[in-house]
Amino acid sequence: MDQSIRICWYDLPESRRDEYLSWLHEIYLPKIQSRAGVIWVAHYEIIKTDAMIQKLSDFIGRPDPSESIPTGSQFAMMIAAGSPHYFFKPNFDDIECSDATEKEMMSLPQNLRAVVTAEQARVNGPEFGSRTTCSTPAPFIQLGHFCVRSVEEEFDLVSWYADYRFPAIARMTGAIRARKMLTVAGWAKHVVMYEFTSRESHEEHFMGHESLAFTDGEWTNRVVLYTQHAPGSPSIGQRIWPKVDASEGN
Repeated sequence: MDQSIRICWYDLPESRRDEYLSWLHEIYLPKIQSRAGVIWVAHYEIIKTDAMIQKLSDFIGRPDPSESIPTGSQFAMMIAAGSPHYFFKPNFDDIECSDATEKEMMSLPQNLRAVVTAEQARVNGPEFGSRTTCSTPAPFIQLGHFCVRSVEEEFDLVSWYADYRFPAIARMTGAIRARKMLTVAGWAKHVVMYEFTSRESHEEHFMGHESLAFTDGEWTNRVVLYTQHAPGSPSIGQRIWPKVDASEGN
């Protein structure tokens, strides 16, 4: 089971973006995918032009400005394994680069923010179809990572996912799967990933549900007001590696 995901959010210098992505997709990520213990690898480009997501981003809470949290939000790279310990025996970042080119490429990501997660719960949506339990995440995702302010809010948050949000995903047209995770390392304690067949299905079927965040008295509104999201969260993204197959989500 892919019970742990290591997620890195980062930015790239525009002048070397294409060079880095070619190296990443053609050389580095296939190399990581071939390592024993790695279940899947996925790379997403974050979409910043969606008006509803921007409105939500402006509405939610943020951590205190005095907290030094890297602000990377152009890309999200994910690596899945069976346990969080996989990323620490040895430490994933301490594995030596094999050559000078790799060292140079690995130095290019900017404002990098990383978490290592352990899965709390998941639910399959109507479009899960023939996908396997440990398959690469869907072509289109919404990704949130955040903390809350009190123990009471922790209990309310877990109830909201279990009693409200996950049951909605289980019957939502266009939804493939949702995963709720907790971090074992990294700033945000909570990470959630919603998977959809396409950007269009996410916009048509999920965003109306998400818009309840702006309605006073709704449970979703209460949750959104007490969560404190990391920079760039929540975000939506299109998978750019592995390439999306035309049959995915069917």
